[in-house]
Amino acid sequence: MDIQEIKQRFGIIGNSTLLNRAIDIARQVAPTDITVLITGESGSGKEVFSHIIHQLSARKHGPFIAVNCGAIPEGTIDSELFGHEKGSFTGAHEARKGYFEVVNGGTIFLDEVGELPLGTQARLLRVLETGEYIRVGSSKVQKTDVRVVAATNVDMFEAVKAGKFREDLYYRLNTVPLKIPPLRERKEDVYLLFRKFVADFTDKYRSPNITLAPDAVEILTNYSWPGNVRQLKNIAEQVCVLEKERHITGATLLNYIPMEQPTTSLPMMVGGAKKDDFSERDILYKVLFDMKKDMVELKKLVAEIIRNGGNVATFAENHQHILNTLYDNENDITHLPDQQQLTIQPPLVTRNDDFRIAETQDAEEIEESLSLVDKEADMIKKALKKHKGKRKSAAEELGISERTLYRKIKELNLN
Repeated sequence: MDIQEIKQRFGIIGNSTLLNRAIDIARQVAPTDITVLITGESGSGKEVFSHIIHQLSARKHGPFIAVNCGAIPEGTIDSELFGHEKGSFTGAHEARKGYFEVVNGGTIFLDEVGELPLGTQARLLRVLETGEYIRVGSSKVQKTDVRVVAATNVDMFEAVKAGKFREDLYYRLNTVPLKIPPLRERKEDVYLLFRKFVADFTDKYRSPNITLAPDAVEILTNYSWPGNVRQLKNIAEQVCVLEKERHITGATLLNYIPMEQPTTSLPMMVGGAKKDDFSERDILYKVLFDMKKDMVELKKLVAEIIRNGGNVATFAENHQHILNTLYDNENDITHLPDQQQLTIQPPLVTRNDDFRIAETQDAEEIEESLSLVDKEADMIKKALKKHKGKRKSAAEELGISERTLYRKIKELNLN
């Protein structure tokens, strides 16, 4: 059976290269018993390909069952898949066969296989490798002959790295990978699909046919379709039912297509994490690190002043751009002291090994306090002194609100 015949038999619409490639892989792998992992976004049509694989296989006369693994509660998934014995758990009033026992000789389609609990994954791996399983509450090993076709819309490799999916099971399921292309990669198929859906719904609801204006066709083709074929089908049905005017323009169609969010609105990724994932501790570390760099630069400047004979005014005039860089940032909690208040100490030199300024003679080293609380209290005192106790003016000078200044004065006991 060629690709075109498969499309007609299973109602597949489209002529894109990626779609034809996926159908060809399904056609080639179907006669074997190889396990297939179908990957693709939600609504892209993964279940249709599981039917293709089953119907073109030697098991086509055997049973086929589709199981949505994400829809079954974790506490009952083992019972659903492998069965249970009477009295094995509360509510087990009689023995029950599981899907792997019921579908013996046929094909089981495990949709959303990435949602399986880790314990169930271990049981599934044993079935795939040996064909053996044990009912819940039993010790008797049973055999089954089932072909497994699995599907998922999540990145399984990332799930393996995150420890949410067993690596050995992933490689066992992924014997033959089959990727279904999203609708945005099949732009040439969008209008064909829409016409097919419109024809089906106008026939179903016995309504006049729908036609699209050129601008509507362009909008339809260029939209990204995050919900894929399922979303396109829903919009076609809405248009058929709700629109009285049967010739649809672009403006009309936009009423049914949700506005897309620009990709630039997403948080940037930094080292595998979003910017807004940084904790307050990380931010505090950065602030402290920046303060330390500023202190080092300030000490170097003071040392250079001293080497130039202690002329503060001349140095400030010649290096104003450096001082502005250090002290004119509105987020910096430090301020440049008045030149009149700057006291020149005996000649000092910088020591790069520990970023301290020491006297050239055998003088005692000066160790400056780096306590944030002490610095904060000192700056508040200076601001209040400068503005003669006027708290409003002091708050403006410090770049904080007056209310915050009141609170800080109380916390630091500066009354």
